[in-house]
Amino acid sequence: MVCLALAWFPNTTTDPPPFVRIFYLQIIVDTVLLGFMIFFFEETRGSTLLSRKAARLNRYYDELEAAGYYGLVFPGSANVEKSLQSSQRVRWRCEAEEERSSVVTMIRISIYRPFHMLVTEPVVFFFSLWISFSWSVLYMTLDAVPHIFRTTYGFNIQQSDATFSAVCVASVVFLIIAVNQEKWALKSRYLPERHRQLLQTPEGRLHFACLESALLPIGIIWLGVAGAYPQCHWIVPTLGVGCAAIGVGSIYLATFNYLADAYHRYASSALAAQSFCRNLLAGAFPLFATQMFDTMGFQGASGLLAGIGLLLTIVPWVLLMYGPTIRAKSKLACEIMA
Repeated sequence: MVCLALAWFPNTTTDPPPFVRIFYLQIIVDTVLLGFMIFFFEETRGSTLLSRKAARLNRYYDELEAAGYYGLVFPGSANVEKSLQSSQRVRWRCEAEEERSSVVTMIRISIYRPFHMLVTEPVVFFFSLWISFSWSVLYMTLDAVPHIFRTTYGFNIQQSDATFSAVCVASVVFLIIAVNQEKWALKSRYLPERHRQLLQTPEGRLHFACLESALLPIGIIWLGVAGAYPQCHWIVPTLGVGCAAIGVGSIYLATFNYLADAYHRYASSALAAQSFCRNLLAGAFPLFATQMFDTMGFQGASGLLAGIGLLLTIVPWVLLMYGPTIRAKSKLACEIMA
């Protein structure tokens, strides 16, 4: 809403400041993407598809009644004449529609369920913790990276901000890898059949993240150590920024894919829980990034963050080994497995 307000009511006396022009660009891109989603994306939510199917069946029954055919005769009765006399009027209704009975009910469930899952579902809690830290590190780099390059290499604001092009390049590289990695694995003749079947389960989403997520702590320590020495070429810590960006991307992708596969109809609530934690911490970390790197030093601060990131990489390994058992104990995830 702030973006829309700034774009809709620009300062007519002077040129808009740079941050307003960024909002213009964001609105244009988001509008184009929204158009693609509306006109080219198909609905995949199970409850919505069931509601649409029920509505089509009900319209079909209405047409039958308009033509003079009232009710349905259910097969299996030995006495056909008695069955004809006891035909029933049938209408279908999706169970999820009960939760959408009123706006108040929808709001109550939308607010309550994500926090309930965050507290009661270990998978949601630890994934939220994992992605919240990685997302916070990403936002912290917005302050830390320019500070490192200005302090160590004497870069001005334009030069230090240009180092974020490493994030753009790394994102493109990771996009190519993420789209094709499962296809490459399935085509490999060295992949055991057991792992080939595991790729079709929610835990299969974590195979690649187990290794790729380690690039986040590696990239952090790479940036902190290389960025502390002026005699080290500036491209070296810049490559560390790109390495960390790939690690963040792998964590982000694994979290969204796994929660969606594991919780299906409750996926939106699970994703809302992690999004709340992710954005809450991401907004807090940049507030003390510069002070942290000045007080602890580049190597000390990066070492602390890398240690926490390395500790959290255990999350996909645990779920890869014990994911089915953990999901079987969940009432929400168990519904999908039945």
